[in-house]
Amino acid sequence: MTVERVVVGISGASGAALGVRIVERLTSLPAIETHLVVSEAARRTLDLEWAPGAFENLLSCVHHHHPIGDIGASIASGSFPVHGMIVAPCSMQTLSAIATGRTDTLLTRAADVQLKERRRLVLLARETPLHLGHLRNMCAVTEMGAIVMPPVPAFYHQPQSVDEIIDHLAARAIDLLALSHSPLSKSWQGAL
Repeated sequence: MTVERVVVGISGASGAALGVRIVERLTSLPAIETHLVVSEAARRTLDLEWAPGAFENLLSCVHHHHPIGDIGASIASGSFPVHGMIVAPCSMQTLSAIATGRTDTLLTRAADVQLKERRRLVLLARETPLHLGHLRNMCAVTEMGAIVMPPVPAFYHQPQSVDEIIDHLAARAIDLLALSHSPLSKSWQGAL
């Protein structure tokens, strides 16, 4: 069985539950090796939005955790093969750094590697409303090959809870990586 490596970045925007659920879903799949990098602001957001100690709990779910300042980590090099990367949530600061090639943290450096190696990079851009600078950065990363997926919930599957909405968004993001285990999300089957 071939192992598919996936990098998950969590940056400091509201929506930390999205990153947590993506990690949970990925680690439940066979033959997926999950690499995690979390910004300092995201660690704070995890504790505020998810639960105190959430970061430490998240570490127990992944195969490898890379500190945000470790720019010499394996995921910082294109010679380290990975299937793709998801940044969830992706703050506007992180989006801007990726759009302009600023690689001063491991999270943005790993994202830059995905782009230069022509691998999948899925960004769950988390801000609303958007100003022109946000939109231009989204356009720039899209032109470079990233997939921008604002975490806008779908209601066609009639979610009964916030948990179901988060789960569906996480599954959709993972499906965009086109892993051998895809699709995970419930697809539209047409109107009745």
